[in-house]
Amino acid sequence: MRVLVVGSGGREHALAWKISRSRLVRELFAAPGNPGIAEVATLVALEATDVEGLAHWSRENQIDLVVIGPEAPLVAGLADRIAREGIPVFGPSAAAAEIEGSKAFAKEIMEAAGIPTAGHGTFTALEPALAFARARAGRVVVKADGLAAGKGVVVCDELPEAEEALRAMLVQKVHGGAGARVVVEDRLEGPEASCIAFTDGERVRMLAAAQDHKRIFDGDRGPNTGGMGAFSPTPTVTPEVAEMVERDVLLPAVRELARRGRPFRGALYAGLMLTPDGPRVLEFNARLGDPETQPILLRMTSDVVPALLGAAEGDLSDVTLEFDRRAAVGVVLAAEHYPAKPTAGDPIDGLAGPFEEGVQVFHAGTARARDGRIVTAGGRVLTVCALGDGLDDAARRAYDAAARIRFRGMQLRRDIGKRA
Repeated sequence: MRVLVVGSGGREHALAWKISRSRLVRELFAAPGNPGIAEVATLVALEATDVEGLAHWSRENQIDLVVIGPEAPLVAGLADRIAREGIPVFGPSAAAAEIEGSKAFAKEIMEAAGIPTAGHGTFTALEPALAFARARAGRVVVKADGLAAGKGVVVCDELPEAEEALRAMLVQKVHGGAGARVVVEDRLEGPEASCIAFTDGERVRMLAAAQDHKRIFDGDRGPNTGGMGAFSPTPTVTPEVAEMVERDVLLPAVRELARRGRPFRGALYAGLMLTPDGPRVLEFNARLGDPETQPILLRMTSDVVPALLGAAEGDLSDVTLEFDRRAAVGVVLAAEHYPAKPTAGDPIDGLAGPFEEGVQVFHAGTARARDGRIVTAGGRVLTVCALGDGLDDAARRAYDAAARIRFRGMQLRRDIGKRA
């Protein structure tokens, strides 16, 4: 097979790394990719949102499978356009991807399908949103309705925080059109978990559960980010909880989307809060999580390509996913001043290791400078992942590897996996 991976982040590097290990793949390409992906795939100089360019290139180069990583091209309709070329594509249509593209639509799907979630309201005006927050003493979560690169969510403890977040989104337009409508929901309590499944529009095949760390600083302090690290498995998602999530969350969402003529083929991500009353959905994403994908795929022992192709072609009936019994921890190394205004262009040292067996460094925000050196080029620069005999051992190995890598202003959390 000839496979194209679309995207340039850590998730896409993990996908490309895993796909490259398949015996079914003869040639692997990535658009636009990054220096890490270039080690396992041929890079194509097309942006992930270049819908027409990617469709034309895929047709001209006889691609057998397109795997779309990020949410923006999905919401923009890239999967639809690739499918019109007769090429199997892993990633939902724009209509199905609205479950991530609009948080209000996601709530509508949850209500219609009876999926447990937090109490909420949807607002386009400031005063009604403030009234909702005041009625809850400010203990709410304020979410920009549209895509905001993982930064459109503000978790509020007090009313002044909620007021500030609402004014920023609805009045100051800090997220542009993405924040012209907001969802305000009740604060839930409990550990979080990420449950992701491959789906063909009817069936689901769950991946190993993971847990993300959104806040920038240790102890879950500071602003939200796209994710500062993740680990898998998470002890909170027992086999019983996983069965409940598949039955009560993922399958109902897939069926409701299909009922509406929006069959979902790709990776459906459910971000959960495990409350005393059971799992509650915080959000749906229309793609694999980042950085959860990195430790999850490091643990996957089965060939991922049959699953990607089965989802793309609408038939996962013969697909089984298998995972290493060991744990994996992924630690994100972020640029200086991330998440506000990350710096770029700083040389990265130590990428050659040496690293222990079971350690994998996935590139995200990196680029190759004119002098050939790899430099920082984004907020989240690298994800250092390691397998280990339990979370403590995996974390130790990941942090030992991270200590070998250096760039100016490097930020990382020191507590990834400790909450487990």
